[in-house]
Amino acid sequence: MRDVAFGQYYPSNSFVHKCSPLIKIVFLIVYIVAIFLSKNFYALGACASVFALIAIFAGVPLKSLLRSVRAVLFLLIFMALLNLFLYKGDTVWWEWKFIKITKEAVYYTIFLAARLFLLVLGSSLLTLTTTPVSLADGLEALLSPLKLLFVPVHELALIISIALRFIPILTDETGRIMNAQKARGADFESGGLVKRVKAILPILIPLLISAFRRADELGDAMDARCYSGSKVRTKYKKLTFSWRDLIAFIVGGGLLAGVIVLRIYTTAVL
Repeated sequence: MRDVAFGQYYPSNSFVHKCSPLIKIVFLIVYIVAIFLSKNFYALGACASVFALIAIFAGVPLKSLLRSVRAVLFLLIFMALLNLFLYKGDTVWWEWKFIKITKEAVYYTIFLAARLFLLVLGSSLLTLTTTPVSLADGLEALLSPLKLLFVPVHELALIISIALRFIPILTDETGRIMNAQKARGADFESGGLVKRVKAILPILIPLLISAFRRADELGDAMDARCYSGSKVRTKYKKLTFSWRDLIAFIVGGGLLAGVIVLRIYTTAVL
């Protein structure tokens, strides 16, 4: 669980950190749309170039970004193998009995792996450069039109913020529980997959108890401070639109426009 980067904040005074959380959330949505609109490596290369530029300006260590990929590495490998052996094509590169690997399958597998890789990195960069409180404010501002439909926008944003904040806390709590059980003779590393799963199951009960205890303490703390939701609530820091946000808006719009042009005037990955 220490490989989970979502919810982890990397403090810095960079250009990206100073951008409005609302603009960063909108930019992430545009970035995801651009990735899904990409149908070849040229468009994915444009998305990767923009992400690399943002990561440089954010000043986030590469190790912190790659930790998020390690968390979904099993899913990435499983998806790649599934497409590699099941995707049909005309140009056969390798064949053994009923197993067949084609040129089209290899290209398509690399394309999907690169797409998932960029998606995870982009989402991880948002949480690494935005505090949970700022992220909640950005989500609330983004979803504010839903207030006309009597949707509790503030409460939803608060729930998401608390969930993000609890991820690193539960990660540390899991590490402490595992170390305590290892000191009592528990073995989490030897044996097959089934044995390891059975060894991890006893961790869930104290972890759930700890999570409910922390949630109860947080609720008592909010009641003690007379928290009443979005009713007559003011903000210490109000979201403003600066020149940094304008640059981010222009870069996001240029990326989306470029991907659309590449989608129209270039061929697909195969």
